[in-house]
Amino acid sequence: MRQRFSGLRRKLLLLALALLPSSVLAQSAAPPVVAAASDLKFAVEEIAAQFGAETKREVKLTFGSSGNFYRQIEQGAPFEMFMSADEDFVAKLAASGRTVDNGALYATGRIVLFAAHGSSLKVDPEMADLKAALSGGRIHRFAIANPEHAPYGRAAEQALTKLGLWNAIQPKLVLGENVSQAAQFATSGSTQGGIFAYSLALAPAVSKLGTYVLLPEDLHQPLRQRMVLIKGASETSRAFYAYLLQPVARATFRRYGFVLPSE
Repeated sequence: MRQRFSGLRRKLLLLALALLPSSVLAQSAAPPVVAAASDLKFAVEEIAAQFGAETKREVKLTFGSSGNFYRQIEQGAPFEMFMSADEDFVAKLAASGRTVDNGALYATGRIVLFAAHGSSLKVDPEMADLKAALSGGRIHRFAIANPEHAPYGRAAEQALTKLGLWNAIQPKLVLGENVSQAAQFATSGSTQGGIFAYSLALAPAVSKLGTYVLLPEDLHQPLRQRMVLIKGASETSRAFYAYLLQPVARATFRRYGFVLPSE
């Protein structure tokens, strides 16, 4: 009798779940995970909050280097959306059949030279004082993201190389796992300076820690940033993807120093 009652209760529970509206079930599911390049931390956190307030939907953001995320997605990591700081990673994922389509260009990034308060380094767009500081022994530690897998680190390397500073600065480099960590190193006072994303320097929590200058965009290859939905992405991920292309989100990207497509 007890077994029969337990079986009946289980059937009733399954029936009740089946009759629930799909919207209720969607709300009870865990939020989809969005893998976003670290330069997006402040901008996309703000946009996600706006999205949540307007749609009552939630996404979970995780930030890191684009190269690492690319490898993780290739290996089947459960991300539903990828916001890369380098559009080439999206192109590779699309070619391997991991994505819904080729994605969309959402922004182009810039880099800055930053020096924390108290540093002897003076920031200038030609990095003339950085050159003088290297020659004069004033630079002991200098932060950039790891160029091997972080697009902003690669842009920093290109800028330093173009100005003839790469060989001299290499022994002094402190490499962040991603551009956000490079910004932490550059602002901590443990380095004499660093190069990282303009979007991070514009955040009040970062800008108050030192001085920075926007570096000329011709010092490095364009940081064309592309996003894409991974195959199997949920309705919430698709809604967030669409929201990122709308005027409210674009205005936030612009406020954080990104150059937008068609502008």
